Amino acid sequence: MDLLKIRDQLDRIDREIVRLFEERMELVNDVAEFKITTGKQVFDKEREQAKIAAVRKQARGEFNQQAAEEIFTQLMTISRRFQYRLLEQHGQKADLGFKQIDRIPVADARVVYQGVEGAYSHEATLAYFGDKADCFHVKTWEDAMESVERGMADYAVIPIENSSAGAVSPNYDLLIRHDNVIVAEVCLPVNHMLLGLPGASLEDIRSVYSHPQALMQCGEYLNARPQWRQFSVENTAVAARKIIEDQDKSQAAVASQAAGKLYGLEALAAGINHNKENTTRFIILTKDRVYQKAAQKVSLCFELPHKSGSLYNMLGNLIYNGVNMRMIESRPILGRNWEYRFFVDIEGNLSEPSIQNAIKAMSEEAANLRILGNY
Repeated sequence: MDLLKIRDQLDRIDREIVRLFEERMELVNDVAEFKITTGKQVFDKEREQAKIAAVRKQARGEFNQQAAEEIFTQLMTISRRFQYRLLEQHGQKADLGFKQIDRIPVADARVVYQGVEGAYSHEATLAYFGDKADCFHVKTWEDAMESVERGMADYAVIPIENSSAGAVSPNYDLLIRHDNVIVAEVCLPVNHMLLGLPGASLEDIRSVYSHPQALMQCGEYLNARPQWRQFSVENTAVAARKIIEDQDKSQAAVASQAAGKLYGLEALAAGINHNKENTTRFIILTKDRVYQKAAQKVSLCFELPHKSGSLYNMLGNLIYNGVNMRMIESRPILGRNWEYRFFVDIEGNLSEPSIQNAIKAMSEEAANLRILGNY
């Protein structure tokens, strides 16, 4: 009976909390109307910090002080999200530095990819831009990024993630070094073949060449044959071209069927990647800060102070705004031991109040925050 009485009292208090919350939101509406009229910014960092400090002092004990801070942090996040929604209804959107367009213009576009014809990057280029795409290739991924920055290409196609081998880590670093923007992505199923010269057999093979990621993805098959030496090259198509140029029956390449056909090689074994659902995600980059109206994924990167709870607090901005996170990746920051830069993919569109609210708040907490694209 005592427990039932306690629960009755809790229910009474909870009803009062809900009533006070709705009363608070009515005042938030008045605040939003004032900001719409005056053009005042929604996010007021100093005001929020002062409020948090005040409620901590009003609570008794460290546990209650921390809990009060979390509750009021979420209350203010909800308040901002509501204000951004009202601003949008009045035609005033938060300026995140990007322009919304109906679709990405690809007609007559000049496209660059890394590698040579027959590489998976080449296949991804054709998959997105079509068989008649005006495309050219360069030696490195950084060359591709620079081609876009210098106006030699409208778009670059680079791999960013593989379902088996994980992130293509060097390309995350390139996203920081270059001011290009992700505007689209294409996922390409990967079916690695072991390619050799016409007339060669598995018994002839002593050396296998391919990109490090491809060798990793086929590790189970290749490592089961310890007599084969594995060598890394720039990409899978370069490996295929080396085999035909060297005319050495003891050499084989791990590459695609398209590369084998292009360079006149024979398949000694098919589907040698251990994950048969293996897929590589490629991103399409341009120098214009634009996003499609139908875009539903936002990529961000940020740095955080090296202290307890900083990542938790940062991701809390996503939780409080109801934003779903698809991916998080970290990369060490050059010259700063044990400090990391985080890359995050979230669901949403830059025009949505919840996304605007989350990004605005995250930008205040992060040492650096950059929107890599909405696509």
